[in-house]
Amino acid sequence: MPELPDVEVFRRYLQATSLHKRIAEVELRSPEILVDASVQDLKATLCGRSFESTSRHGKHLFVKVKDDGWLMLHFGMTGQLKYFKELQKDPEYDRLLISFGNGYHLAYDAMRKLGEVQLVDDVEQFIADHELGPDALSPDLNADTFVDKFAGRRGMIKPALMNQRIIAGVGNVYSDEILFQVGIHPRTKINDLDRSQLDEIYQTMKEVLRTAIEKQADPERFPDSYITEQRQKDGRCPVCGERLQTVKVSGRTAYYCPNQQGDEP
Repeated sequence: MPELPDVEVFRRYLQATSLHKRIAEVELRSPEILVDASVQDLKATLCGRSFESTSRHGKHLFVKVKDDGWLMLHFGMTGQLKYFKELQKDPEYDRLLISFGNGYHLAYDAMRKLGEVQLVDDVEQFIADHELGPDALSPDLNADTFVDKFAGRRGMIKPALMNQRIIAGVGNVYSDEILFQVGIHPRTKINDLDRSQLDEIYQTMKEVLRTAIEKQADPERFPDSYITEQRQKDGRCPVCGERLQTVKVSGRTAYYCPNQQGDEP
């Protein structure tokens, strides 16, 4: 699933390609991804207007529509964006096609129909209504605030990092990377972590997410010390060469190195 770094890359891509261009036509090819609006509403809101700016909170991308609210894009498991000119280059799994007056198109491409498109009047209200925690890269999320959000919580650290109501933006892949970098097993109980360990998780979370964005969320470009590219069958630890192990944590598969992160608590 696209996580914060992926969505930030999408935001910058849309920002660079699709702003300030008159929207000539909108085609919703999978109406089931549209939330709380009709196809007619979507077309009436977008056609004849333009995208003016972008914003992101966690895994949600918001695009400002000139004079009429925001378009929210959530990318589900497989979503991405593609800007192109010739229609023969339209992606195979194009769910939403926005055509601009300059002859170019923006496609919301997703093999699986698990994403969402929504018209939003107010971004802050959307965040509140969905009970999203602070964005993982927000300047307002300092170490003290981060630690306070985990204080008194029970359960394991990996699902807590993935809980969008605590912190927005981290999912299965990047929670593994963060915990690998700090040497903490994904099934470690939160109440077994001291303040210094939570501080280290906070600092590492920021560093990992920023590095991923810098590398265009492409694991092949990540530092050699990162585990993400090895999250696969027979993957090996980039530090010691040990074969990575997997464990189910709250229904998700976590990858870890027993040498670097210890045995299951």
